[in-house]
Amino acid sequence: MGRSFVWEPYGDYLARSRVRDFMDRHAIPTWQELIERSQRDIGWFWDAALDHLGVEWATAYEAVYDDSDGMPWTKWFPGGTLNVTHNCIDRHIREQRGAELALIWENDDGESRSLTYQDLYERVCVVAAAMQRLGITAGDVVGLCAPVSPEAVAVMFAAMKIGAVCMQIAARAVPQDTVDSLKRGNARLLFMVDAYPRGGKWTDCSPTLRAVTQDVCSVKHVVIIPRRGVPGEPTDTCFYWSDFVVLGGSCASSPTEAVDSEHPNLILFTSGTTGRSKAIVHTHGGSLAQVIKEVGYAFDCQSHDRFCWFTNFGWMMAPWEIMGVLFFGGTVVLYEGTHVYPTPHRVFELIEKHRISIFGFVPTAIRQLAALDEDFSSHDRSSLRILGSTGEILDRQAWLWYFSTFGERRCPIMNISGGTEVIGCLLSPLPVMPLKPGTLGGAGLGMDVAIVDDEGRPVSGGPGHLACRQPFPSMTRGFLGERQRYLETYFPHDQDLWIHADRVEVDADGMWYILGRSDDLIIRGGINHDPGKIEQALLAFPGTPRVTEAAAIGPHDAALGQRIVCFVVLEHQLSAPSADAFTRELRAHVGATYDRTGRPDEIHIVDALPKNLAAKIPRGQIKRAYEGQPLGDVSKLDNPQALAAIQSIHS
Repeated sequence: MGRSFVWEPYGDYLARSRVRDFMDRHAIPTWQELIERSQRDIGWFWDAALDHLGVEWATAYEAVYDDSDGMPWTKWFPGGTLNVTHNCIDRHIREQRGAELALIWENDDGESRSLTYQDLYERVCVVAAAMQRLGITAGDVVGLCAPVSPEAVAVMFAAMKIGAVCMQIAARAVPQDTVDSLKRGNARLLFMVDAYPRGGKWTDCSPTLRAVTQDVCSVKHVVIIPRRGVPGEPTDTCFYWSDFVVLGGSCASSPTEAVDSEHPNLILFTSGTTGRSKAIVHTHGGSLAQVIKEVGYAFDCQSHDRFCWFTNFGWMMAPWEIMGVLFFGGTVVLYEGTHVYPTPHRVFELIEKHRISIFGFVPTAIRQLAALDEDFSSHDRSSLRILGSTGEILDRQAWLWYFSTFGERRCPIMNISGGTEVIGCLLSPLPVMPLKPGTLGGAGLGMDVAIVDDEGRPVSGGPGHLACRQPFPSMTRGFLGERQRYLETYFPHDQDLWIHADRVEVDADGMWYILGRSDDLIIRGGINHDPGKIEQALLAFPGTPRVTEAAAIGPHDAALGQRIVCFVVLEHQLSAPSADAFTRELRAHVGATYDRTGRPDEIHIVDALPKNLAAKIPRGQIKRAYEGQPLGDVSKLDNPQALAAIQSIHS
């Protein structure tokens, strides 16, 4: 690939990192041998890793895993009981570490709050007691629709503390998506903000509140975390945060429920390639094992670290970061704002102010800052020791800029890739391996990954599809209420091969690289967008002329990762000026009814969309036509001339 190593491990990365300690304990001399052994003997690895990392079990497990029902339905740590909240908070109080800093939160305007472990422990106990006063018990679903904040963190851990399941919904989700999510989980309680700021602008959440109270019968109570409004009088079903916590009394301590390792703790959402989003179910044992393995070994998080990932609830990186860092007794720095408000220096100021040592960013933001040609050298970045990135491809140029500008060419970049359905990584570097620009290092520890062709057959070196040949603890326990869809999505060939939605290849030095998505998911600016939902929004446009067909694709974009480009067929033609105005209306409609961050960058009116012989629209071929790439086999198209017309748009 013409790439050479630009970072070599040195000093404490080699001598004192946690993964080095694990290797020494098991007499493993090289990172290559560590990865190979962790793949070959997953039972040994996960048992040894959880012991080394220090997971506390209320009841010891009887076996590492049980795959007697097949790989898709593997049970992990059967017989074992534990609780994520105990492992991340309670045990630090027992060990007299309550005075140490657990959370630092800062918003757009620089307002900042800090909580010690004792503060967080007491807040979680009160929130848990208040939940129980409202009748929430083990197994009940508690919705959380809010940006990152100390209150949101307390809700997540309080739900897990009593054995309830925390359903995390992006605050930016449109009302109908929030309603649909809560219905699917039969949620009984919802926490949400009245509004939230971003980039100096406020978004009002009252439409979501109205939709939930009108349409979701299962939600018996809503707790509003006020950000902008003035708290009013509570009602029988709607509380403000201050009134809600009163229900918990002066509960400075309360027991944590020991639950089965397979007991669910999180429901997260990720976009599908068609139709509704996928509701991902995670468990106490599985999610904790994967998260702490990555935060502990790949990111080497220690109790003295201050760890900040540029994320938000609604993306798996928020619970991943919070659970992982608090498990190790570190400090989580939560930032609610954007990277360019009020100036592009915002994240550098955050790093400098809070002495952040481990920092994770999204590739789109990296590219946007790099494109500004701004001088950031005046900021003190000496506290940084490890950088992270995920969410989309981190290309060579952006990798090198991040490495030089943030890390001053001394910090390794843990460029990781996995997904919400994994709550972790299939591919990940380690601080004991050398790095090349853009690489994802190797297989994640304990992840038996391989490269396969379209039929699931092994491919040496790639390019091909990323697959996993053995189970891992954090595999989603299916999709909520959609067993068959889960199997069709990740096990399309057979039930012994998990197919992920990435195309990958490996170079001669064993370094892995992602080439793009195998499916049609569009990742614009680090945010996943379902083309099916964008198309549905276009087809539902209430104006005239009516949109009769629609297709959305995500061509590559140097700044955003991917753009959203749509093609529509109308019931009758429009003149050029009218067409321009009409496409502007369509774009606004998608923003209002689907997602404002999902507004198409371009909308093209065409005479027809290509269809295959099964009457399906081939998005992949449309994308290749638009980008001027070889079209592949067009013999199965019913109307190849429609593809040629799209090809001419960008020629």
